[in-house]
Amino acid sequence: MMTDITAAEQSQWRNLEQSSGKSQAEWLELAAKQTFSKHSELVNWLKSEFAIGHGNANLIAHRAKQAAAGGAPGAEDLLAAQYSGAKAALKPLYDQLMSYVQSLGPDVELSPKKAYVSLRRNKQFALLQPSTATRLDLGLNLKDVEPAGKLEASGSFNAMCSHRIRLSTAADIDDSVKHWLAEAYNRG
Repeated sequence: MMTDITAAEQSQWRNLEQSSGKSQAEWLELAAKQTFSKHSELVNWLKSEFAIGHGNANLIAHRAKQAAAGGAPGAEDLLAAQYSGAKAALKPLYDQLMSYVQSLGPDVELSPKKAYVSLRRNKQFALLQPSTATRLDLGLNLKDVEPAGKLEASGSFNAMCSHRIRLSTAADIDDSVKHWLAEAYNRG
């Protein structure tokens, strides 16, 4: 796994360019020519027009929007903002989880958003979100798994995840958390 988010994004661009035959500049130019007012409209157009996955369409739409705005925060800036101020104490939990994810395999792509970091393989399998000053939420995609113990139904937490585990201390990242994270990784 690439712990450097910029490297992970570059890998995603390389994979997209190889599979589509279009360069990053060509994708951004195509997106820039569109007049959609909403991000989701551009993402949906890219998916339907070019038969690309949601993650790639989302990447193109975000970068096109940033380019149009004269540049926006990079991946490192987004991550630093998530773990700043009152939430800074949660960064060691994030690092511990990322270290474990790294042990699962080298093919994880990180996609930082404003409020969380998405973890993807072929599709999103997990996300990490500092939810409060004292809690990091681990969202997991584990369809058809009954919630039990720490593994709870995601509810309104995030529509992209079926389950959530709430983490407050390093001790919370126990074998059961690692088991569910590995299960989500294997399904992703």
